[in-house]
Amino acid sequence: MQTHTGTRSLAEEAVAVLLECHGRLRSFIELADRLAVAGAMGAEEVARAAAGIRQYFAEALPLHAQDEEESVLPRLAGRDRQVDAALVTMHRDHAGHALAVSHVLAVCSELVASPGRREELAPALIAAVATLREHFSHHLVLEEEVIFPALRTLLGDGARADIARELRARRDHSSR
Repeated sequence: MQTHTGTRSLAEEAVAVLLECHGRLRSFIELADRLAVAGAMGAEEVARAAAGIRQYFAEALPLHAQDEEESVLPRLAGRDRQVDAALVTMHRDHAGHALAVSHVLAVCSELVASPGRREELAPALIAAVATLREHFSHHLVLEEEVIFPALRTLLGDGARADIARELRARRDHSSR
């Protein structure tokens, strides 16, 4: 039984939400890059962009990793050797996210507090963004080419609908 939400079923929603999260991750990496290399910007604009980047990496990205660790990994593990190898890499990458993200969080926190220091902090933000890009480039492709397709081929509609419900519940709980 497929439950429909809008134009897509809950089973379809699981993969769609995960892919949307990847799109947001890429857009926040790009926003951080633009903030680092932008020309003249007003203090309010710098502080607002830095606060948005900081909020995404401190709150939304950990939810996405939790989605994959708690909802995706246990359901896919043991079903296919190639997928299992990808899950091991995904898990290892998630453990490594903290260091890559911490540098962006630190610089953005400085920019929220002192937006006038943007030019001074730009080199640190450029380096932090480069590390993020390197860290996530292979990670996202692996998930999109191996893990997310496996959700569609190795799991039934019911399991994917359960994943979608769990993703929603995490977001509903985090917004309280």
